[in-house]
Amino acid sequence: MGADGLEREDRPTLATPSATQEILNRFGLAPKKAFGQNFLVNDAIVQKIIALAQVGEDDTVLEVGPGIGTLTHALLTHARRVISVERDETLVDVLHETLAELERRLVLVRKDALDLKEEDFKGHEPSMLVANLPYSIAATLVLDYVQRFPCLRSATVMVQREVAERMAARPGTKDYGAYTVKLSLRMQPCGKFAVSRNDFLPPPHVDSTVIRLERRSDLPAWAGAATVQAASLMADAAFASRRKTIANSCKTYFGGRGVEGARTLERLPQILAAADVAPTVRGETLSPETYLELGRAMLDAL
Repeated sequence: MGADGLEREDRPTLATPSATQEILNRFGLAPKKAFGQNFLVNDAIVQKIIALAQVGEDDTVLEVGPGIGTLTHALLTHARRVISVERDETLVDVLHETLAELERRLVLVRKDALDLKEEDFKGHEPSMLVANLPYSIAATLVLDYVQRFPCLRSATVMVQREVAERMAARPGTKDYGAYTVKLSLRMQPCGKFAVSRNDFLPPPHVDSTVIRLERRSDLPAWAGAATVQAASLMADAAFASRRKTIANSCKTYFGGRGVEGARTLERLPQILAAADVAPTVRGETLSPETYLELGRAMLDAL
């Protein structure tokens, strides 16, 4: 049974090419390239997303880019509530129709997802992010949300394959960078699967991956928000000049940051020594845990 007492298997699916095209035609719409609209038309993928996300009847789910409501409909049959963020006003009437029988548990936020605020949740704190994200903002949005919304204990998102590889990259690999470190300080990957470009209408020019990230609970007791933020800053500095040593890359980064940067540079040898990091290593060889040590050393030194 669904959360509203209806059998899930009796529900019509929107995730077919014919159903999606019929809805678009009826409302006189076409996918907007500027909004990164590629509508999912494979119901098997929708169900795999729900399973990977582990959506439960007590969950309030945050979704970005509901489109015509394909994934939203499935989420609403499993979750207590869904908060969907959509900036395309032409899709509002579509969502009112496709989600009509479930709309009482939908909070529709009509704005740019990058401008989302806690007050937009209308008092309903989301426990997870589940979304087929626009490729152009996916990496930025995921890191932004996990930083600003600590209530999110997980994020199960469809992103461009290369973005998923950055999210799950290991130290020393080509995809490992400052973004990976900053995300890894907060979340850890715990499952993913590939999605073909042929599962969308229209097909995008790239392949996709659905990846699940869970909030880390294994950080040391001393690694509070200030330490994580300082570690993130050290990651930005270490990767400012990727092929340089960490000492030289930090000089480039902090050298352009005024008085505070000069103050950090003055104490850089002390920071590196306290974290047991040789000035001659490169940033891409260091683990997220080492960046935590650098963040703690930075706070102590400054």
